[in-house]
Amino acid sequence: MSPRQVAEQAFRLADGCLMSAKKDGIVHIGGFLGLRDRALAERCELLLIATEGFPTYGGLAGRDLDMIALGLTEVTEPCYLQSRADAARHLARLTREAGIAIVEPPGLHALYLNAGRLLPHIPAHRFPGHALACQLYLEGGIRSVELGSLYLGGEDENGAPVTAAPYELVRLALPRRTYGLSHLNRVGEVLAATVKNKERIPGYRLVEQPPLLRHFRSKLEPVQG
Repeated sequence: MSPRQVAEQAFRLADGCLMSAKKDGIVHIGGFLGLRDRALAERCELLLIATEGFPTYGGLAGRDLDMIALGLTEVTEPCYLQSRADAARHLARLTREAGIAIVEPPGLHALYLNAGRLLPHIPAHRFPGHALACQLYLEGGIRSVELGSLYLGGEDENGAPVTAAPYELVRLALPRRTYGLSHLNRVGEVLAATVKNKERIPGYRLVEQPPLLRHFRSKLEPVQG
């Protein structure tokens, strides 16, 4: 079966789907919600009209709608998928050589760095994933995102840790048709430089957080010890 046939079979098994299309949809902005249940879809359309725009565009420009439609076709082309796999494989090799464990096997969408294993001196409630993400940006301007206890953990009203994430990860997403080999090599250099000074990387504590989706809007500050 071709990649497109595999995708079609997978979608036939689902009652619905939700996609952020900015990376794997090969588009600058946007996404979509797909539902089999027509009544539920109509309820969602009413909310869409109130918050984003009419169902025919959903807050997006016509250009971006066309890009999503075309991108979802191009993204299943074997040659495109091969180039994505080659880029991810190369970055994964550089990451391992730098001494950072990743979730194996590496996927085409992103690499996931094991920040908890790299920074054992930072406990979960001091957010080792966030600490590593900050350090990568400070070291070399590498933009990443934490997927650990800042995202999935919780504290009580006094700030004492209650739950931690099962893994402390950092996602290195691979934007489509953006990075060449030299860019990926630069990421590898920054990773290696970060590892050399990993004991000096501080943890972080929450200074301010919203009631929902705190990993998007929280404010944190570094703490030592």
